[in-house]
Amino acid sequence: MMFAPILRGRGAGLAAGLVVLALGGAALAAPFSRSLSLQGVTYSVEAWGEGSMQQLTVQARRNGKPFATVKEEIEGRVIGAEVEDLNSDGQPDLFVYVESAGSGSFGTVRAWTSSRAGNLLPIHMQEMGAKEASGYMGHDKYAVVETRLVRRFPVYRPGDSNSKPTGGTRQVSYKLVPGEAMWQLKPVDSTTD
Repeated sequence: MMFAPILRGRGAGLAAGLVVLALGGAALAAPFSRSLSLQGVTYSVEAWGEGSMQQLTVQARRNGKPFATVKEEIEGRVIGAEVEDLNSDGQPDLFVYVESAGSGSFGTVRAWTSSRAGNLLPIHMQEMGAKEASGYMGHDKYAVVETRLVRRFPVYRPGDSNSKPTGGTRQVSYKLVPGEAMWQLKPVDSTTD
């Protein structure tokens, strides 16, 4: 199977641009397809589906040798992907950004790291603490910034409508840390402006 042209460099591949098409009364999300390379590993990300569910397929190769393919059904639509080595261990990490259907557009991240043995290992994203989540109602935007994954979202005060948040914008930074069973994206600091 052929994929989109390979995007290279740090932060390459931040992609937004799925179009929802109306076909015979059913909403069909246009397919998402990106290939991203870093440190000799090429990740290929594809997603497609109807309504609020998509099939996500992640393939990886190191110097032409394939890893096992990951296939998952996800709720929402893939809106972007980035590759970076967040913990500087020589094993690039893949971040796939997913947006839920509906007015909140709640964001999630599906993430993997490559292993020297040629496997894709899942990365778990920890929940925000009460302080970071205060005023959260979705509309997330994610990006890799240097050695952190950054999540930005509008802050809602009591009485704010979904379309008019008045509490500014919060930025939560996540650091990639080892966990007992898998790597973890741990919230390490937040600011509100």
